[in-house]
Amino acid sequence: MNIARDWKDYEILDMADGMKLERWGNVVLTRPDPQIVWKDRSFKKLWNETFAIYERSSSGGGAWNYKKVVPKQWTVKYKNLTFNVKPMGFKHTGIFPEQAVNWDFMMEKIKNERARTGRKIKVLNLFAYTGCASVACLSAGAEVTHIDSSKGMIEWAKENVKSSGLIDRPIRFLIDDVIKFVNREIRRGNKYDAIIMDPPSYGRGANGEVWHFEENISDLVDLCMNILSDDPLFFLINSYTTGISSQVLENILIMKMSRKIKGTYSNGEIGLPMTNSKLILPCGIFAKWEK
Repeated sequence: MNIARDWKDYEILDMADGMKLERWGNVVLTRPDPQIVWKDRSFKKLWNETFAIYERSSSGGGAWNYKKVVPKQWTVKYKNLTFNVKPMGFKHTGIFPEQAVNWDFMMEKIKNERARTGRKIKVLNLFAYTGCASVACLSAGAEVTHIDSSKGMIEWAKENVKSSGLIDRPIRFLIDDVIKFVNREIRRGNKYDAIIMDPPSYGRGANGEVWHFEENISDLVDLCMNILSDDPLFFLINSYTTGISSQVLENILIMKMSRKIKGTYSNGEIGLPMTNSKLILPCGIFAKWEK
């Protein structure tokens, strides 16, 4: 498992009974997580420090129960990156901190390639959400194209770019359906040196297009082969879809990428450590091809 151990502004303080107690900068939040099936709290007194608890509703959804005043928005830093945190209606904060292991991988690959060759690296980020991966790639010197079907997420991503001091770097934001966008790029003949995707289990595009992970992921990767450059750097798939093995994602990459170019494949879980504990929270899966 790849574990994100380098955070200073984020940590899991405790986790038990389906809930995790997290510190985001100076704000402590309690959020549900289905992986936490054990009942025992390790640090019982710490739970009194929470500012807000996300409580699920029996009818679906849920709401924040505020114990202390929580800012509408604040920032956390990861190394040289700065991200905006906002508690959302469906438990999320706009950041998946376990993704730091992927940001580190991308930044290192881009920096090393630029140092070695001096060439421009064009990155395509699909299902790009609030753009933390886009910010990471920008900071490493890449040119980024950021695609998401939500206007709100695009605006949030722009805020993250600005907060990280990268507003003058080359990035374009597009509110679009991923599959339609890739098909247009094929027709235009545009190419990318690296592709990142974090597809949802289920979703709708900008104009109501339906996405099902199991039904669409293989075809999307196949389409993306047509927009990879002749000297690609990496192709990373991340997923939170339950019931899908990371090996399945690697299998898809092997079948598609091996026709195009040689490289190294890997897959696995990503996770977060709990402070002052040996416990690790598994958070998602990845598979990647790299040069």
